[in-house]
Amino acid sequence: MGIPNYGYDWTLPYVQGETRARLVGNDEAVELARQHGAEIQYDETAATPFFYYSENGRAHVVWFEDARSWAAKLALIPEYGFLGAGIWNAMRPFTAGYLVLQSGYRVTAFLE
Repeated sequence: MGIPNYGYDWTLPYVQGETRARLVGNDEAVELARQHGAEIQYDETAATPFFYYSENGRAHVVWFEDARSWAAKLALIPEYGFLGAGIWNAMRPFTAGYLVLQSGYRVTAFLE
């Protein structure tokens, strides 16, 4: 199973073929939310945090990973009988995620 180690900052409204998301690190996403005073929410179905903010008159939505989302995804390994997970992109620092890994999950890291 693949687990992302990044997020996306989408400019809204989304327009197919025109709108492009900006790649953000998980720690960078939290800092972006702090800078804009955005409330980080959590989608229980997707097990993923997200937030909205506005910059230069344009609305944005950011979806990213945090310790909760990594733990939720890692919990699927035994549930579905997976042998492990790959972290994509392991080259991005993400201390909270790596602390979750130290709690006993076997993970193979794949480099971008």
